[in-house]
Amino acid sequence: MTFGHAGAGTHRPKKSLGQNFLVDGNVIRKIVDQLAIEAGDTVFEIGPGRGALTRVLAQKAQRLFVLEKDRDLVYALKAQLPDLGCILGDGLDFVWETIGALPSLKVVGNLPYNVASPIMWEVFSRVCPFTSCCFMVQKEVALRLTARPGSKTYGGLSVWVQTFAVPRILFHVSPSCFYPRPKVDSTVVGFKQRPFPAVDHAKLAQTIHLLFQKRRKQLGNILKHVWSEQLEAWLEHEGIDRRARPESLTPEQFVTLTHCL
Repeated sequence: MTFGHAGAGTHRPKKSLGQNFLVDGNVIRKIVDQLAIEAGDTVFEIGPGRGALTRVLAQKAQRLFVLEKDRDLVYALKAQLPDLGCILGDGLDFVWETIGALPSLKVVGNLPYNVASPIMWEVFSRVCPFTSCCFMVQKEVALRLTARPGSKTYGGLSVWVQTFAVPRILFHVSPSCFYPRPKVDSTVVGFKQRPFPAVDHAKLAQTIHLLFQKRRKQLGNILKHVWSEQLEAWLEHEGIDRRARPESLTPEQFVTLTHCL
């Protein structure tokens, strides 16, 4: 498809980009309502697709920007909405720090299933500040995002996202609300930003990966190659047994552990 021949509404989904377009008007309105857009807000949408959500956002937001990887869709959206700030780019290598300067920022997106987790990993650790955020993801991912310590679904993504934000499941979405229909249910998750922790993000990521690569092993076993008096004091201060496993640690404990390593 090219700019001169078709609009975003007739764009054929590209399986290579994981495109499943939201087509249900009620779901779109619920997402927009959750953002609670006010005068002066800036909305940044990730992956607008055919623009079903974008068109409703454009009626509410004073400033609206979208990040879209599909060049054909960018041309079509710009033709429909001339005032729209369209950015042709990939969420996996976008310079996310740049949008933190936008006034009263609200972030939203129906994220492609195949890249949702890595995009959120980047967004929450690099965009600051935002006033609200709302993402649609695969239901399984939503359960991981909101999982509590000690649960089977609690893992690296849970720790990382909850270090920077407070996630909350808002509502579930049926496959019938998309074209083409995905094979799984989706969930809309809302996020409230937390103050950035005083920790090196790269080192925190290393700690998370180190522990969850061996999540069934005990902390004493996983950390034996870096064992120290400082680590022993940390365990005592936190009231943690060295036989505990990684999924028992809170996001805050991952941060303080990182300072010891």
